[in-house]
Amino acid sequence: MSRIGKQPVPIPPNVQVQLEGRTVQVKGPNGELRRTLPEGVAIARHEQTLVITPTSTSRTTRMRHGLSRTLVANMVEGVTRGYSKTLEMIGVGYRAQVKGKTLVLSAGYSHPVELVPPQGITYKVENNTRITVSGAEKEVVGNEAAKVRAVSPPEPYKGKGIKYVAETILRKAGKAGKK
Repeated sequence: MSRIGKQPVPIPPNVQVQLEGRTVQVKGPNGELRRTLPEGVAIARHEQTLVITPTSTSRTTRMRHGLSRTLVANMVEGVTRGYSKTLEMIGVGYRAQVKGKTLVLSAGYSHPVELVPPQGITYKVENNTRITVSGAEKEVVGNEAAKVRAVSPPEPYKGKGIKYVAETILRKAGKAGKK
């Protein structure tokens, strides 16, 4: 049995959970999320907790047990507090701004790059160089932050580009030159 999977998921008082077979719907102050859990796991509600149990003892079911519990816990966390990732732009002329809901990046190209967020995702820009991607669904927030970073990933010589705030860039020495 999965050590993570056997832990119950607490439900805060401001969150509503609906169960329909393997489908879980979670509503909270930050929105509404819906997900169908993989086969081999059953979900039940006991008072103010959700309990995920495996339906068999096969190896794949045991793996899905822990995964399912984590996915449900992330849904509850997302609709209560939400998730965010912060990126920063380093380099001369590297700027970001939000027009409407669209993120417009000046990232060293001859043209500005525009990124339209999917539903439930918001972009926030501070000081023209710090971008915050936030939303209720952890997976989508991470994917959108990766798309922003992919516009101009940091290069190892000068460190120019878009990087996560906590990310460290391995720097390389330039060429030695003639002697």
